[in-house]
Amino acid sequence: MRVLIVEDELYLAEAIRDGLRLEAIAADIAGDGDTALEQLAVNTYDVVVLDRDIPGPNGDEIARRLAAEPASPRVLMLTAADRLDDKATGFESGADDYLTKPFALRELVLRLRALGRRPAASTPPVIEVSGVRLDRFRREVFRDGHYVNLTRKQFAVLDVLMTAGGGVVSAEDLLERAWDENADPFTNAVRITISTLRKRLGEPWVIETVPGVGYRMTV
Repeated sequence: MRVLIVEDELYLAEAIRDGLRLEAIAADIAGDGDTALEQLAVNTYDVVVLDRDIPGPNGDEIARRLAAEPASPRVLMLTAADRLDDKATGFESGADDYLTKPFALRELVLRLRALGRRPAASTPPVIEVSGVRLDRFRREVFRDGHYVNLTRKQFAVLDVLMTAGGGVVSAEDLLERAWDENADPFTNAVRITISTLRKRLGEPWVIETVPGVGYRMTV
């Protein structure tokens, strides 16, 4: 999962980003509406954590724009206003969920994962490919019935590969989906993560390298 945090209070945005990364959720930050729209135009996000009161186009305006676009990311709206009328306005603008400040990071993570289980393509929370079973909600992976202990990044990469349904995923796409905007496009992090992931899953290898193209799950 990749999330865009739209929040003008930098310390709060960074705290949310760091907390999400510990949960294997890649996260970028936008401090105002204009920056958020720029990032949404060039990056693919699963969910936008959207503060209503931001400089530039506010949260309601951004939510309305996203709601008008096909295959747009889900919107989880943040606000200090907890009146029912305020929440109604947020939902009417196109928000999929609503969270009032202050909030517990654990609740935010649970809400994000719930939204992540409702993409347009309706990807199920549990995926099975070539004897590998990945459970997004429980953050568990099994190979032929045996539990496989993965790091957060390995889990995120495996999730992207399994979701592709046997299709080839380029290293660039893996960087975009499993890392964040600060990832170095020239890094060998993808190759290293794939190598260690193969070893964790064991033989026979279920992740195939397609030379010059990328990686895919054998099906």
